[in-house]
Amino acid sequence: MIAKYRRQPLPTKAVQVFEYGLVVLGSFFVAIGFNLFLLPNQIASGGVAGISTILYALFSFEPSTVQWTINIPLFFVGMWILGRSFGIKTLVGTAMVPLFVSLTSDWNPASSDPLLGAIFGGMACGLGIGIVFRGKGSTGGIDLAAQIVHKFVPLPFGICVALFDGLIVLVATFVFSVEAGLYALIGLFVTSRTIDLVQVGLNSSKAIMVVSDHLEAIRDALLNEIDRGVTVWKAEGGYTRADKKMIMSVVNQNEFSRTTQIIKQIDPNAFIIVMNASEVIGEGFSKS
Repeated sequence: MIAKYRRQPLPTKAVQVFEYGLVVLGSFFVAIGFNLFLLPNQIASGGVAGISTILYALFSFEPSTVQWTINIPLFFVGMWILGRSFGIKTLVGTAMVPLFVSLTSDWNPASSDPLLGAIFGGMACGLGIGIVFRGKGSTGGIDLAAQIVHKFVPLPFGICVALFDGLIVLVATFVFSVEAGLYALIGLFVTSRTIDLVQVGLNSSKAIMVVSDHLEAIRDALLNEIDRGVTVWKAEGGYTRADKKMIMSVVNQNEFSRTTQIIKQIDPNAFIIVMNASEVIGEGFSKS
């Protein structure tokens, strides 16, 4: 009877349409952040968008043209060098961002304050990229270039991305000003944090691990009073070498204080480790 009321998954085609819709919507937000906040304030916060901002200031090249010129060849070079297909959704994201940049190029800037431009431009771009990632797509660009470099150079992928973005910000510092470079760093940071926020959501849970001589009582309290599942691990004392057990559970933010209070009431000497869990998937939490 329980299975009858479980949420049924969407048909495959509906899921695909929804994911493509997310890629298109996210690309639109990236273009809005670029045209309304970043470009008017000469904030080159990394990526192909940052390159197009610099070239627009130096040579009046249309940003959308620059982005098309870099993104599309990079996509096909990536397919050739890395030896795998990045999927149609990556191609869609790679193409849609310059398209929306072109379509919104005559929109009036939302702010002439570079600090506001860095913050809200970074938020809009981060929101857009995060939505694209939710649609299992990508906007290509510098991330793809970093993957190519990562294949031939023994550096972590994240370092490759940071080097590319850092170089673009450094060039922007010489082309515009030191302040412009600092604003670009602010934009980069805000974009990164917003992507994380879109990916993991606002809900923050706590993972709690407990070592105690009263583990059974704590286990029963977590199961019955907090109504959360538990996992019991076998452990060994590092100093005493004695066999021990450690219990782990994940609780919501609003359950955290009550949980630790109950544990300390059962065993004032309990050893408790608490970690942030940005996204929890499973029974009692997110289903996907």
